[in-house]
Amino acid sequence: MTQQLARQYNLFEVHPAAVAHDEWTFNRAPTRMLTHCYHDYPARMIPQVAGKCIETYGRSARLLFDPYCGTGTSMVEAVVRGMDAVGTDLNPLARLIAEAKTATPSLGDIDSTMAAFKRARFAAGQAAWEGSDEVRGINVAFWFKDYVVVELAAMRRFVDSIPDGQTALFFRVAFSETVRESSNTRVAEFKLFRYAPDKLVRFKPDPWKLMSLKLARNRAGLADFLEVLLRLRRAPQASVYGFNTVLGIPNEVSLKPGGVDLVVTSPPYGDSRTTVAYGQYSRLSAAWLGMDEHASVDRMLMGGRPPKSIVRFGCAPLDDAIAKIAESDFQRALDVVSFYVDLRSSIAHVGELVAAGGHACYVVGNRKVKGVVLPTDTAIRYLFAKGGFEHAATHTRSIPNKRMPLRNSPSNITGQLDATMTREFIVVMRKPSLTETMLPVVADRPSTARPRVRRRPARKLPSRAAPKPRETKRDVRTKRR
Repeated sequence: MTQQLARQYNLFEVHPAAVAHDEWTFNRAPTRMLTHCYHDYPARMIPQVAGKCIETYGRSARLLFDPYCGTGTSMVEAVVRGMDAVGTDLNPLARLIAEAKTATPSLGDIDSTMAAFKRARFAAGQAAWEGSDEVRGINVAFWFKDYVVVELAAMRRFVDSIPDGQTALFFRVAFSETVRESSNTRVAEFKLFRYAPDKLVRFKPDPWKLMSLKLARNRAGLADFLEVLLRLRRAPQASVYGFNTVLGIPNEVSLKPGGVDLVVTSPPYGDSRTTVAYGQYSRLSAAWLGMDEHASVDRMLMGGRPPKSIVRFGCAPLDDAIAKIAESDFQRALDVVSFYVDLRSSIAHVGELVAAGGHACYVVGNRKVKGVVLPTDTAIRYLFAKGGFEHAATHTRSIPNKRMPLRNSPSNITGQLDATMTREFIVVMRKPSLTETMLPVVADRPSTARPRVRRRPARKLPSRAAPKPRETKRDVRTKRR
């Protein structure tokens, strides 16, 4: 393990302060340490942002929740700091990767299985291929060359034969990435686009070599991850679920109202159909792994079902932006509304889980639709405030090394270009403690009521005998007689 990595996770007594300044861009910072190296995935939150959120707003937190956990970046960062972590995601491939990244298989089992995998390559030969019976939901002949299909089938049979669950999980993740990089799709893009014919002729992947390299890379990351965990006082627990926070929090999961100390998440920037196509990215790997629900992922994600009419949210900047979009394209405005309707529902359910005094950190970007900037950061502040949260901070970071052009053509008209997203916002909301919620709302307003005067009781004087009346001359004469 490098000294830089060790210092970052507090493995030495002397280490640099991770949150000493308000810098959130982390340009040129390594993002593939520990098990973060396992698998590529669209729009991943970098571990430094998740880690700084935890260091800044959750030093005493015991449970982190990520309602859009993706491949588990925030969960890994929580676990290596001794926190329990719970995440949920609708994409089965994302859940698989998140489970693998937070699992703790034995390095001995990994090494022995890797040796067996190396021997299996030479024993496999040209194994019989059963065609479409083994892979459902995709056109195998269109997306893979014939020899690649044969080799992937042999590799999958080997992975399916691994008896230990955590070791099998480790190999399934490496196999998933190998499938995508061995396919005829353009790997540099998240959506499915087949290579051009001239490029396809020159494209000759070696699946066995690809997977061997990924296993070696992932094994090194796992070794560092396990070393960090050995230095903790207790073994934290991590759980990955597949429920949808838009619909609510199931009773059977290990989350109770007020039981979450910290939320760290990066929700989608918009509906999956027009932003990042998570389902398309996952489709080939998920089909080879036997995940039957891969074809419906994009429809299940936020904004997958547009409403029939425009909805007003009560957040003026958001409502105004949607109205401007509707003027030029009513259907696109409905897509936008659908996303924010789902976001509103999700935030309402997530907010109920946060403990008093806890924080919710949302990493978001304000995308453009029809040239109109959608103020997602402002919308998140507003939606959480409706649930009783207060705004703690909004941090801004540049997005270095984006996998998208700096300018594009949203109207698809030649020569009409517009800038794409270059910044992210870390919106931090805090749920007030119970004592804070008991304070009067107008405590800082001068009172118009008359002050109450405390009156002292009247002092009781000691009793004394009444004075004798003065004697008159008549009284004196009477006494002499």
